[in-house]
Amino acid sequence: MKTYLRILQFAKPYSRFVPLYTIYTILGIVFGLFNFTLIIPLLNVLFGEVGAEEAVAMATQKPEFSLNIEFFKDFFNYYFGQVILQEGRQGALLFVCLIVIVSIFLANLFRYLAFRVIGELRAHVVKNMRHAVYQRVTELHLGYFSNERKGDLMTRLTVDIQEVESSVVSTLTVVVREPISIIAFFVLLFSMSVKLTLFTLILLPLSGGIIAGISKRLKRKAQQGQNSLSFILTIIDETLSGIRVVKAFNAEPFILNKFNSQNNRYADIQRSIANKRDLASPLSEFLGVTVVAGLLYYGGSLVLNQESELSPSEFITYIILFSQVLVPAKAMSASFSNIQRGLVSGDRVLQVIDTKPEIKDKPDAKVLRSFEQDIEFRNVKFGYGDKVVLQNINIAIPKGKTVALVGPSGGGKSTLADLIPRFYDPMGGKILIDGLDIRDYTMASVRDKMGVVTQDPILFNDTIFSNIAFNKTDATADEVITAAKIANAHDFIMQTPDGYQTTIGDRGGKLSGGQRQRLSIARAILKNPPILILDEATSALDTESEKLVQEALTNLMKNRTSIVIAHRLSTIQHADEILVLQHGQIVERGTHEELQNSSGLYAKLTQMQLTV
Repeated sequence: MKTYLRILQFAKPYSRFVPLYTIYTILGIVFGLFNFTLIIPLLNVLFGEVGAEEAVAMATQKPEFSLNIEFFKDFFNYYFGQVILQEGRQGALLFVCLIVIVSIFLANLFRYLAFRVIGELRAHVVKNMRHAVYQRVTELHLGYFSNERKGDLMTRLTVDIQEVESSVVSTLTVVVREPISIIAFFVLLFSMSVKLTLFTLILLPLSGGIIAGISKRLKRKAQQGQNSLSFILTIIDETLSGIRVVKAFNAEPFILNKFNSQNNRYADIQRSIANKRDLASPLSEFLGVTVVAGLLYYGGSLVLNQESELSPSEFITYIILFSQVLVPAKAMSASFSNIQRGLVSGDRVLQVIDTKPEIKDKPDAKVLRSFEQDIEFRNVKFGYGDKVVLQNINIAIPKGKTVALVGPSGGGKSTLADLIPRFYDPMGGKILIDGLDIRDYTMASVRDKMGVVTQDPILFNDTIFSNIAFNKTDATADEVITAAKIANAHDFIMQTPDGYQTTIGDRGGKLSGGQRQRLSIARAILKNPPILILDEATSALDTESEKLVQEALTNLMKNRTSIVIAHRLSTIQHADEILVLQHGQIVERGTHEELQNSSGLYAKLTQMQLTV
């Protein structure tokens, strides 16, 4: 119930939906009930139980208004009696039939209008929920995505939200309308016969308990089903991302077997869910008919023995009315079965929304207007879980200088660079920009001063122009072309089919590695940040591409503060300072010449690359 109510929170403001929906629903139910109450006069006319004397008695005095069932009953009888006196039984029959038509039309009209309102509410809830979960995903720190399966997140963003829409929000009509219908039916039934209605209230909870037991088991299966589906999407994502490796290792049978294992498990779970869900409706119908049969026997015996306050026509109407109670009851039992699946999906979506971002702005965070002095690491320590990756890091990077980070893999170079734009926060010590801890600045203003170029360029399935002008919506064509020229990208761009409007495919798959990297550099040039972070930007390139990219990087680094991570030591010989990291600590520092002469780790690494 808690999850259901939380999902409905996404419908705020309720004032847009609740008043109209309530009015339309009540009017639809009232006119729907009115149709069944007309069965009594209809049967009385057909069976000849209303004669001239009865008609005169009904039409004698017009009832005074009062808000109860008796008034509406007497009001109808008054006009019904007048019609019988003036038009006869044939006219009375026509009168009742016309009222039935009008009543059914109004009942269905208001029902349709209620559906219109609930349709808008459904779209509103799903839109707000999808926005909330996507916004939270973008706010979460990088470590979260290292611990979660991408396929599972995609399942929550797509399948789970769709399930919430189809299984929870779509049943709002049932959850709201049907209980009101049942209450209205029982009010009418109590007004007709208290004894018979109490008899039915003894039998109905029994069938409700059986249906509730089925629904509870259904929720457990639904949880297993959603987890299995997330595994399937993870396998699909990994297969598509690594299709080259799959084919290179002839791993198609292996990956297919892995997929089939999860696919079969999901199919078994869905089959079990379907069996339990489909059992709810026929079982509720059987139990309902059993109750009606018991009522028919018990009430019929009272009528036959003249122990009931109901006439035969009223008893028939009572049975018909009670049978209609089973319609909303059956709809509720079926919807509660569906809701269980939706609530499981709702829980999974809310888990993402409830995840608190570990990296966030302080309430009084300042805006970093400009970068003027330096970046400083003071006794910085960082680790992933219990594993310490960096410790006792002390660095000062003056404005306009280039600092290179080198060392064996796993030494902490990329982690150190990730701390500067606050992808992570240090566990100990502090990082300062212009003398102030970066946690005292807003994240947006800190990252606005930085440009990042990584070893694996991140491009989007869009045009070349859009990739260079990413998040710079006011960029002109001339600005984009200028950035591309500085990045040595303009010539190859003009050779593509549509120039700057060429779509480059998923992750830039239509381009070579060097071309993708130069687009990434052009994007950084267009942003024109004062601080650059270059994470092994040339290590995966061939010699020709590396030369072009290195020229582009040299152009990019002019008059900027740069932090460069490099495996190829030849690319950072002109750095103002080189830091050698090993096991999370700075073991050497100095210029290229100083480190070469020290015969330490840096000199050893340089010698190893020269002999390759």
